[in-house]
Amino acid sequence: MPHKFILSGGGTGGHIFPALAIAEALQKQLGPCDIHFVGAEGRMEMEKIPAAGYPITGLPIRGLQRKMSWSNLGVPFAFIKSLRMAKQLLRDFNPDAVIGTGGYASAAVLYAATRRNIPTLIWEGNGYAGLTNRWLGKKVNRICTGFAGMETYFPAEKIVYTGNPVRRDILSLPNTQSARQTFGLNPELPVCLIIGGSLGARTLNTAMDAGVHELLKAGIQVIWQTGKNYTPSEQQLPKGLWRDTFIQRMDQAYAAADLVVSRAGALSVSEIAVTGKASILVPSPNVTEDHQTKNALQLSKHGAAVLLPDQDAVNTLSGEIMRLMKDIQAREQMQQAVQKLAIPDAADRIAHEVIQLIRA
Repeated sequence: MPHKFILSGGGTGGHIFPALAIAEALQKQLGPCDIHFVGAEGRMEMEKIPAAGYPITGLPIRGLQRKMSWSNLGVPFAFIKSLRMAKQLLRDFNPDAVIGTGGYASAAVLYAATRRNIPTLIWEGNGYAGLTNRWLGKKVNRICTGFAGMETYFPAEKIVYTGNPVRRDILSLPNTQSARQTFGLNPELPVCLIIGGSLGARTLNTAMDAGVHELLKAGIQVIWQTGKNYTPSEQQLPKGLWRDTFIQRMDQAYAAADLVVSRAGALSVSEIAVTGKASILVPSPNVTEDHQTKNALQLSKHGAAVLLPDQDAVNTLSGEIMRLMKDIQAREQMQQAVQKLAIPDAADRIAHEVIQLIRA
């Protein structure tokens, strides 16, 4: 009989793609497994997980709004209904272990699993633990973290520092010149990669609107992933610019880039480290407890990235890109520093911890 696992987490790619990487690592180490995902109705995972070939159950669970809202009154009722559905899924599916990768989508099924004494593990990728994971951390058997020093948030005896799982396709990048040609760019000219996230980062998009032509004039080509909420001011793309709402092949994008500009979510920071790229990190101010700044500091304090505050980015980002593109030595030093922080086998390490739990 194949091993059976439930993985839960979602809302953003930072929860979904690591969960998929863990699922792949489990099957690599154990052989074919029966894996079922749990997410939140109407969220990104309900599209991305089936597209990756896995079944998923959507729960009506939802998170609290940080601002006072009447919708918060319905959150407890949604959780109770989700908990009831999670209990039924656990009875029907009978998993060997349940794994959570963060976000409120994981709360009900992980809690229900701990009540049934099913082995449980959560992964916390950020340098600041989210509310759901802090609550679950008191109940689950094992906690894997993307950064060291997470004893502030979790019981020390449960913590294993594994690093953050990344998409397997970026672990071995293609040739730089051929990657640039994939985006219709000159293979001999430098490239800056701008990653705005699946929804788009307004600050990064505004900064690039203001500065992209200056970069192109200086001979710096740009791959600009805008996210779906961005409306371009001009439809005709000038030579040296690739722009779209989404990048299908992130391995090609990283391979093409000399410099990466990104928000500082756990997944982005880990992918930059694994690919060994120099970067400018612009933490989002619209996240709980400013945790993206804490993520970016994990790199910048080691000289592995430049941290640019969000409020400064619109006016200074293009100038900072120009400075680093001219300073080859500074980029090389960042590349060497960030490679020392990379943990390319994080998904395998987490899968190993899951296997240890079910064999205990």
